[in-house]
Amino acid sequence: MTEATTTIQNATGIHARPASVFVQKASSFKSKVQIKAKGKTVDAKSILMIMSMGLSKGTEITLVADGPDEADAVAQLKALVDSKFGEA
Repeated sequence: MTEATTTIQNATGIHARPASVFVQKASSFKSKVQIKAKGKTVDAKSILMIMSMGLSKGTEITLVADGPDEADAVAQLKALVDSKFGEA
């Protein structure tokens, strides 16, 4: 199992577009991928689960992956969050 912690930097938090981008990226990995935040753990391949977390700017999240490409999954998903999903 591999995990990394980062903080949401997007001014509007994780709304529909970044959540969709995140799910697409997470779904490209064979590993089981989860997001932990606010005392909850959800499937990172489910847009509904991610949206239900209400991830706002400044929220600390932990990305967890378990499987054959777990290190790559965590590294790429953390980089995606850290890049603000390409938003200004």
